[in-house]
Amino acid sequence: MNLGNCPRCGRLFAKNFRDLCPSCMKDIEAEYEKCLEYLREHKSATMIELSEATGVTTRQITKFIKEGRISIANNPNMMYPCEVCGVLIYEGNMCDSCRNRLARDISAATREEEAKAANQEDRRNGGAYGVVDKFRAPER
Repeated sequence: MNLGNCPRCGRLFAKNFRDLCPSCMKDIEAEYEKCLEYLREHKSATMIELSEATGVTTRQITKFIKEGRISIANNPNMMYPCEVCGVLIYEGNMCDSCRNRLARDISAATREEEAKAANQEDRRNGGAYGVVDKFRAPER
């Protein structure tokens, strides 16, 4: 039997498919139902309004959205912060500008690594200068 502590409440439980204890899973499902109920009546609610009305944390609401349990299509004002800069977004983990900056940084790092590798290859192939060890005995 695989035992573990629930990261949410700290209780010991037998791990199955989830990393949370059954009690916390019930609590999360109850929070989800509260959110759905509120959103059925208030389709234009923002995340802050939903959180204040239901008592569910914005972090948990964000999880519901990322898991696809709360649909952005049906609730157009449900936006959550970019994990890098905090700008409100509808999908993914990063806004477009952070994603583009990350792509530029990765391509720049790749070019830099390729340049280093080419430079090391030139050094191995003789480069401009050759080294002769005068103190080494000649081979016979």
